[in-house]
Amino acid sequence: MRHRHQLRRLDGHDLGAACEKAEKYRDLNQPDESDSICRDVLAVDPKNQQALRTLGLSLTDRFRENSMQFRVEAIAVFARLDSEYERIYLTGIVWERYAKTLLHQEVWRSAFDAFHRALDLFDRAEDLASGDDPDPILRWNRIVRELTTHPRLIAAEHQEEASEIDFGDGPPG
Repeated sequence: MRHRHQLRRLDGHDLGAACEKAEKYRDLNQPDESDSICRDVLAVDPKNQQALRTLGLSLTDRFRENSMQFRVEAIAVFARLDSEYERIYLTGIVWERYAKTLLHQEVWRSAFDAFHRALDLFDRAEDLASGDDPDPILRWNRIVRELTTHPRLIAAEHQEEASEIDFGDGPPG
């Protein structure tokens, strides 16, 4: 008899289907379900790139629950990706989504600083992107529009830099 509260291990043949299911749960705005599935996949294949990408994005989907914890964890997950471009680009997404969470919380200067961290990463990702990948430019432009039109962010530029954001994680790559 198995213990009632013991995790069960996926069969190695189920990993692709499990990753697809995790992405579907993200699409359904159920990031906790996606997160759990990705962790099951990574327990069997710790380097599974699809599971790492989906897990990191699922963590960013949960920023409103605990943005600091999930930000740190998402950055660590993306640092495990093989592709330098993906490590930098997806870490930029972490900072962009973190900035949006801070905006929602009305922490203007911290949001401003987080958006700038994302801009730095998208700039680096653009240099690494293949010629037909517009994603870093599209993300860059969205942030610039926010920084140049949101009155509180415009005002935040002239405030002292926020001290509550720990940038000590360093950019990946």
